[in-house]
Amino acid sequence: MVSRVTSRGMATVFTKIINGELPGRFVYRDVEVAAFLTIEPVAYGHVLVVPTQEIDRWTDVPAELWGKLNEVAQVIGKAICEAFDAPRCGYMIAGFEVPHTHIHLFPASDMSGYSLQNIIPMDQTDPEKMDDAAARIRAELRNQGVAGVPEDED
Repeated sequence: MVSRVTSRGMATVFTKIINGELPGRFVYRDVEVAAFLTIEPVAYGHVLVVPTQEIDRWTDVPAELWGKLNEVAQVIGKAICEAFDAPRCGYMIAGFEVPHTHIHLFPASDMSGYSLQNIIPMDQTDPEKMDDAAARIRAELRNQGVAGVPEDED
């Protein structure tokens, strides 16, 4: 359970998701890194790779942990490409929405996904498509023999 809080004195929304205080569609999880679908995707299959420790700026992430985040991102990126038959997996760091380092990964066939202005608003996402996207990514990660993949939810 993550207990570290930001300088604002309250846990981030990502910490609340990691701790189970808010729902999350997890595709990967271990002691240091969690990955779950964002609630406002640029495309179905848009995943956030997040350290379980709250660190606001990616430039402040210790090198060893940054390496782990990127190893996990690469594995999930390959799974996203396979699961969605995407020619590329987009990778982006923004960091303005939530003060907790996170890497955006999403199926990409062109540059349009590289703008967070092109998100599907939370109230317009299809929950079944979101659940399906998470299940497809988890299945592909299992096909790759990746440890740390949560069980599918019923």
